[in-house]
Amino acid sequence: QVHLVESGGGLVQAGGSLRLSCAASGRTFSSYAMGWFRQPPGKEREFVAAINWSGGSTHYADSVKGRFTISRDNAKNTVYLQMNSLKPEDTAVYYCAADFPLTPPWSDYNFARVESWGQGTQVTVSS
Repeated sequence: QVHLVESGGGLVQAGGSLRLSCAASGRTFSSYAMGWFRQPPGKEREFVAAINWSGGSTHYADSVKGRFTISRDNAKNTVYLQMNSLKPEDTAVYYCAADFPLTPPWSDYNFARVESWGQGTQVTVSS
């Protein structure tokens, strides 16, 4: 089991930036994929971004391509989500996820395939 702790959420104006971090513990960090999902208010949880064990392969939801960047530092057991050009529709609780198959399509991904979830961090983008 992997334990995940997110940080970095907050309130930002539209057009601004935030960086989320997720620290992992419990298993060898470099042995599994990591990712971010989010749940907007009143909506279902959705995929945002994912990265493979080495950082050599990344995946993004169409809605965040070109604005968000996922990265990982295996020496620090941490995955990051750099969010630029934020929009009000990016407002959501963001969840870090560990150890799941990187198998699109992401639009109807089976969340039961994710082994571990963080507690979530709120991101609010004001217009």
